Amino acid sequence: MEKSKPLPNYLVQRFYGWRATTFADNKAWYRRLAESGQHPRAMVISCCDSRVHVTSIFGADEGEFFIHRNIASLVPAYSPDGEPHGTSAAVEYAVQALKVAHIVVLGHSNCGGVKGCHDMCSGHAPELEDRSSFVGRWMDILRPGYERVRDLPDERRIEALEKEAVLVSLSNLMTFPFVREAVESDRLTLHGLWTHIGEGGLEQFVPAQGAFVPV
Repeated sequence: MEKSKPLPNYLVQRFYGWRATTFADNKAWYRRLAESGQHPRAMVISCCDSRVHVTSIFGADEGEFFIHRNIASLVPAYSPDGEPHGTSAAVEYAVQALKVAHIVVLGHSNCGGVKGCHDMCSGHAPELEDRSSFVGRWMDILRPGYERVRDLPDERRIEALEKEAVLVSLSNLMTFPFVREAVESDRLTLHGLWTHIGEGGLEQFVPAQGAFVPV
């Protein structure tokens, strides 16, 4: 590919630093990971947002999480229509091949994707309504969540929609037959989380209370 260029120098230097420290201090562990394959206990579906660092939040090591990131941590409903579905493929691989014990959907504060969905659904982002908008069509997944929060006061609506994104994804996960079967046979548990970037807070959805509560 003629348009591909060498890495920026600052990234090259960071790689050398990592190899000389973290990798050098843990060569046996990296060799074991390479030779024995991955055996993560959990899949985490997180937002692409660069401010949300899943492994840092949970202090996770390499090989511990199977992480899939997309705009707004969304999972589409099961739809085997022959079209490529990156998120659905990741879920299938995690459940069917890796046999993870947990799937965690992690939403967050100040989510740009969720804000885009809000603006689109409220008529303030016509560019996202265009059929050619990949972001807009992806955020269509969250339209049912917007309908549930549209009448909330302005100051509460965005955060509520961020949490609806987590609930929509959890609901859609259960439309996958292999996910439902694994959940119902107690081989898999689903978890909905929301983190506040600025405050370092973490909330989890508790079905019995029908709300997100601090962990």
